[in-house]
Amino acid sequence: MVTSSQSPRPPQPNLAFRQLRGQRSPAEFAAAVRRAAREIGERVSCDARYVGRVEAGEIRCPNYAYERVFLHMFPGRTLTDLGFAPRSSVRGRRAHAPEDAPPSGVAGPAYTAGETPGAYEPYDTQDPYETHDNHEESDVLRRAFMTSGGATMAAVSLGPLTLAFDAAAAERPVRRVGTSEAGALEEAVRSIRLLDDRHGADGLYRRAAAPLRAAYALLDAHTTRQTTAERLHSGAGELAISVGWLAHDSGRFDDARSHYAEALATARMTGDPGLEAHAFCNTAFLARDAGRPREAVRAAQAAQRVGRPLGSARLMSLLALREAGGWAGLADRTGCEQALARAQVLFERGHSDADPEWMSFYGEAELEGLEAQCWSTLGDWRRAARHAGRAAQLQDPHFTRNIALYTAELADDLARGGRPDEAAAAGMRVLDLLGEVQSSRIQTMLAGTARVLLPHRRASGVSAFLERHASLPRTA
Repeated sequence: MVTSSQSPRPPQPNLAFRQLRGQRSPAEFAAAVRRAAREIGERVSCDARYVGRVEAGEIRCPNYAYERVFLHMFPGRTLTDLGFAPRSSVRGRRAHAPEDAPPSGVAGPAYTAGETPGAYEPYDTQDPYETHDNHEESDVLRRAFMTSGGATMAAVSLGPLTLAFDAAAAERPVRRVGTSEAGALEEAVRSIRLLDDRHGADGLYRRAAAPLRAAYALLDAHTTRQTTAERLHSGAGELAISVGWLAHDSGRFDDARSHYAEALATARMTGDPGLEAHAFCNTAFLARDAGRPREAVRAAQAAQRVGRPLGSARLMSLLALREAGGWAGLADRTGCEQALARAQVLFERGHSDADPEWMSFYGEAELEGLEAQCWSTLGDWRRAARHAGRAAQLQDPHFTRNIALYTAELADDLARGGRPDEAAAAGMRVLDLLGEVQSSRIQTMLAGTARVLLPHRRASGVSAFLERHASLPRTA
């Protein structure tokens, strides 16, 4: 929303700021900003997009955190020396562009009038999660989370959370939360993951938002034990990642990015390296899928730095695969092969007690499937098809969505590798699973395969696959 006091003039490029950046790329300059912030104890979420918006004049005056960082970087200069408008000239503005909003379900920092919020970026989060809900609202959300068997029941039923309370109930004092709420939160995470394994994300994402809001409301409530508070924070962060994955798999990349950033901020606020590694892991995967391979590499490497002391070889193997996916996106075959080799060596060390619970999906099938995606990105269709086929054969039948995913990958690799009849047969197997699996990612892959196969419609089985695929209902 923009108040009437905002100037109607088009933005003027900030040439002074651009000159100060010099020969550094926007990403390199953003990294320097984040380093300078850490030097003075600030936390800003600067990325290349933010730098671009400043230089384009879209940000007329930075918020106070950015102001302190910029003046630290360029001592002796004022904001106007840096090309910004005087703060007095923009006082009263409150222009919250969609990309500047804090993660959904979380109240971000209250910006003083005249400040322009910075772009939200997951590698260096803002001061996390000062919620301003009153006690009554927090209590309502907490009871929404716990009502009718908690969020677990809501997720399992695939129905919306229901809440019946009257005015008198809202006036009751907030009770302390304890182990029962922490347990319900942890069970909600497990249930959502199990449902996603079988059915995919599309039917779950919106229904998972209510438990997530309630989970963060729980963090405002009083707890008697530090261990309970730690369980609540860890559970809320893991739930944010689970909901972020549902958004990711259903093609809502901006939502997923916000949820992962939410989890990362929670991890850093509580000093939880396991949660931080998980958030970076998923951020790397999202960046790869969203066409930001360099960000995928950086996020995967950050996950490895924070995850290495945890002592889980399987975790480090998965993180190496995330890095390999980024290198493949950059067309760096050497970097990709080195990361893949590292992932294989770490995987062969086997399971350990240090393996995170959320990694239950990561077995030999997933290793093969992620490697197939790397070779596919590099254009080695024959090798990609070989790994995708092995992934589909090795996958536990419980993971219906992954079987559909690996088979869709196989169909696409076969089609692009000049084997249309085999591709059509694999595509048919995916179509057989789509009645049970709802995943926009899989449907998008299958649509791409169909386009590749169009010139081969006379090949054995291809016409039948194309006709059946064309009859699928189109998702919004």
